[in-house]
Amino acid sequence: MASGCPMMNMKTQSDHPCFGGDHSKAGRIHLPVAPGCNIKCGFCERKFDCANESRPGVTSKVLTPTQAVERVRLVKRHMERQGGPQLKVVGIAGPGDPLANPKTFDTFKLVREAFPEMTLCLSTNGLRLPEMLEQILEYDVHSLTVTINALTPKTGAKVYEWIQHDGHRLAGEEAAAILLERQFKGLEMATKAGLLVKVNNVYIPGVNDHETLDLAIKVRNLGAAMMNIIPMIPIGLFKDLERPSDAVMDMVRNQAELILSQARHCKQCRADAAGIVGQDIDLELLEANAS
Repeated sequence: MASGCPMMNMKTQSDHPCFGGDHSKAGRIHLPVAPGCNIKCGFCERKFDCANESRPGVTSKVLTPTQAVERVRLVKRHMERQGGPQLKVVGIAGPGDPLANPKTFDTFKLVREAFPEMTLCLSTNGLRLPEMLEQILEYDVHSLTVTINALTPKTGAKVYEWIQHDGHRLAGEEAAAILLERQFKGLEMATKAGLLVKVNNVYIPGVNDHETLDLAIKVRNLGAAMMNIIPMIPIGLFKDLERPSDAVMDMVRNQAELILSQARHCKQCRADAAGIVGQDIDLELLEANAS
């Protein structure tokens, strides 16, 4: 299994459950403090008050930074009382793009002050990554996930409906070219700065599937430590497409793993997921019992 060249100051995977760590030994929590987004993906439908759906972009409610810290405290205490795996990782993954929301860093500041032992992580579409990397490093974020769904502007124009950049809404290949340039530049800058970086790639049959392996080569060469190829959920522009089968996803991941380490455990978590991956805590019940 091939992988990119290791960086001397690269952070290690440790027990981060989203980077290959043992799920049974570490809990994580996603704090939904970032509702705004600066791009529109064709497969994205972001909803609030949607407790019965489990997919990225979904949360029951958006929290303030102060509320987010209280949720960390509540979940941490609950997991300690259970006597099993403990809360180790605090991440912000939406429901929009964390780098398009100032409250992301307000939240990290409060979490770092209250829980200095926690591992911090962040997920982003990468559009603002180059300009905000210094701020990410300032808050000692351990790991970064960048979602990259195309290798070329032609394909990107089919995946993304628009981007918001420098005060303008852009579409088509022009928008895709800007987004890709920023994603690849930000990825390279982040890995050179020592961040542990995973690339998420939404696999859309007939749209971007022909670029998957070449994209794996590209991000490996830019320093990504891992790739997470996840099946498209048939919603939005792609609601009439068939979700890729488990057999197809296994085949694609097996091929990509010859290029770059693959994450095979992703559950496409909600923006407010908490607990052990695959065994999420019922936050509504937990908060109701605590009140």
